[in-house]
Amino acid sequence: QVQLLESGGGLVQAGGSLRLSCVVSDRRLATIALAWYRQTPGQTRELVASITREGGEVYADFVKGRSAISRIFANNTFFLQMTALKPEDTGVYYCNVNGNRGSWGQGTQVTVVS
Repeated sequence: QVQLLESGGGLVQAGGSLRLSCVVSDRRLATIALAWYRQTPGQTRELVASITREGGEVYADFVKGRSAISRIFANNTFFLQMTALKPEDTGVYYCNVNGNRGSWGQGTQVTVVS
């Protein structure tokens, strides 16, 4: 099973920024699709952003224009840069690889306060 380690969350004021990181073990980033999901209480885990192995990017409507996904192949790490954060962005953020939604890390908590 792939090993994933999320980090970079925290408490920020509305309008602030965070960069979330995901370290991937036992996979080569250049050969797999990557994604970020988030989950809030009472909600299903929802897709935030994804990037194909070719570099094509897709963003959910609720983050479009204020989020960016990127990769550093040498470090086997990918990122979600989040700006203009809103209180409704609060939740636990998880990374995922190659569409395997049965494999998750522990997530990283993002809390946005007004």
